[in-house]
Amino acid sequence: MATTAKKKGFGSVIWEYMTTVDHKKIAILYLIAGGFFFVLGGIEAMLIRIQLAVPNNDFLSGGLFNEVITMHGTTMIFLAAMPLLFAFMNATVPLQIGARDVAFPFLNSLGVWLFILGGIFINLSWFLGGAPDAGWTSYASLSIDSPGHGIDFYAVGLQITGAGTLISGINFVTTIINMRAPGMTYMRMPLMTWTTLVASVLIVFAFPPLTIGLFLLIFDRMFGSSFFLVETGGNTIIWEHLFWIFGHPEVYILILPAFGIFSEVFSTFSRKRLFGYSAMVFSTVLIGFFGFMVWAHHMFTVGLGPTANAIFALATMAIAVPTGVKIFNWILTIWGGSIEFTTPMLYGLAFIPTFVMGGVTGVMQGAAPADYQYHDSYFIVAHFHYVIVGGVVFGLLAGLHYYWPLMFSTMLSEKLGKITFVLFVAGFHITFLIQHFLGLWGMPRRVFTYLDGQGYNTANMISTIGAVMMAIAVVVLVINIIITVAKNKQVGRDPWGDGRSLEWSLPLPVPYYNFAQIPLVRGMDAFWIEKEANDGKMMPAESLDDFHMPNNSILPFIMSLGLFIAGFGALYFASGKEWAISAVSDMPQHPWALWLLIIGLAITAGAMITRSLKDDLGYYVTKEEVLRDLEEEERGAK
Repeated sequence: MATTAKKKGFGSVIWEYMTTVDHKKIAILYLIAGGFFFVLGGIEAMLIRIQLAVPNNDFLSGGLFNEVITMHGTTMIFLAAMPLLFAFMNATVPLQIGARDVAFPFLNSLGVWLFILGGIFINLSWFLGGAPDAGWTSYASLSIDSPGHGIDFYAVGLQITGAGTLISGINFVTTIINMRAPGMTYMRMPLMTWTTLVASVLIVFAFPPLTIGLFLLIFDRMFGSSFFLVETGGNTIIWEHLFWIFGHPEVYILILPAFGIFSEVFSTFSRKRLFGYSAMVFSTVLIGFFGFMVWAHHMFTVGLGPTANAIFALATMAIAVPTGVKIFNWILTIWGGSIEFTTPMLYGLAFIPTFVMGGVTGVMQGAAPADYQYHDSYFIVAHFHYVIVGGVVFGLLAGLHYYWPLMFSTMLSEKLGKITFVLFVAGFHITFLIQHFLGLWGMPRRVFTYLDGQGYNTANMISTIGAVMMAIAVVVLVINIIITVAKNKQVGRDPWGDGRSLEWSLPLPVPYYNFAQIPLVRGMDAFWIEKEANDGKMMPAESLDDFHMPNNSILPFIMSLGLFIAGFGALYFASGKEWAISAVSDMPQHPWALWLLIIGLAITAGAMITRSLKDDLGYYVTKEEVLRDLEEEERGAK
């Protein structure tokens, strides 16, 4: 298995990616699948903006509009932003800490296939009777009464996807705690690794409440329980608590890895060590801690009472402090640096003012009395897009350009990258800045149309024009990727020239075993130190010897496929059953559904039993093979 493998056939490449447990290839799977869902969510966003461009529009019906906004939110949060961040986490974190792979490579593969098949499951609802239509938050009072199987697709699909995310979170926590190279203390870890660690801890604690909420929703709709049915003693507010105890940490799960990407980008392209490293680390941990103490600010208008509202308002304002610390540290990192205006750096520079604007409107909503005015208006839509797009998506686009050479050994076009940047950032502000004013003028969110003469016409048209600009920017980005892949012009080690952390010390393409010898880390910015002291050659922490690597396996894919099949069985099993909620019991019965459920669970159980009984001991990479690879690399360098 030499690193310079011969060209393979299409079928063998597909098989390799279906069976891979290599974190670098799993990163590419996350990137492709997340990119696909990002485009899908973007198309849904364009449908929303076309519908709202003019008053009294009938481009989408009210029911279809509800399905589109629900799927846009669900797709962008669960199926695009999360996996794209996992792509960069997988591509970089094991390399940054000097590891040969993650702690549980098999589970890493299971996580990506659960996500992909769960995402496909949710989106198949479009073709199987209608998509979910209760908003991405799926409030129980709306979702319980939703006719058809749309909400069931949402609940079962998110269970499958969420299981993959939870597995990946556990995996990264274990990897970062246990697999750091000698000398890589916690306070020498790059910020990308730190933010991944905190985000992964948040995943471990935030996803179980969502899982519980979804189970209760499934039981209510399919099996006649009454957790959320007010008329039989249930309480719909329980869903809001369970959802937002997950939902608010979720926004920090998304933004923290983006903060990590920006920290790497600012440091690299300012040619400076990150300013206030320890303050950055502690503010990251504080954000993670406070993230669980603010969920009810989504529920100020529910009627929790002044005491609860005051406590959560205070916590909401407190969480702005560690974020402010980060903003000042980034500015001081750039300050006085030798700045290079690459595409990733431009996204970073656009991110700072944009994210500050999103944060300021967040603090405005943190004041409970004022939130009574802002709540469920377009002001809220503008706020969270400034945070999620201005923070997370800008971070993803910066990361795509910055880490592309690490993942594919080629460079995206800087010229096309800058065209995308200008179109996307300008289009973003044109789309969403005006929506703050729409909200303050009284336009409610989630409405599929509005009357002429209310004063919303011009602002909505401006918003739609901005959305078209963002769509063109994404098209230019896709063209950039296609051209780069077609040219396949390879780059060498440390392609940006100013890499500071261990991932840039490796030859490109990165060998499948990452490090021939685990490096010795002698300080923060480990590669930069060796550039200064040792001409960029890392000091090894071990002698060159045979080392162990895990085997590829198809079992993660089979386990995920079993749950995918069982999901359809569970979903259709309740159809027409008298114990189900009326929205489901009115559907026709499907006698085959029980067999589908049994077959799917049997496939998953069979794969799990196979995994338990089969001795999969991996294999050893020999010293001779590594030496051959090192010689080839030296010849290539000359």
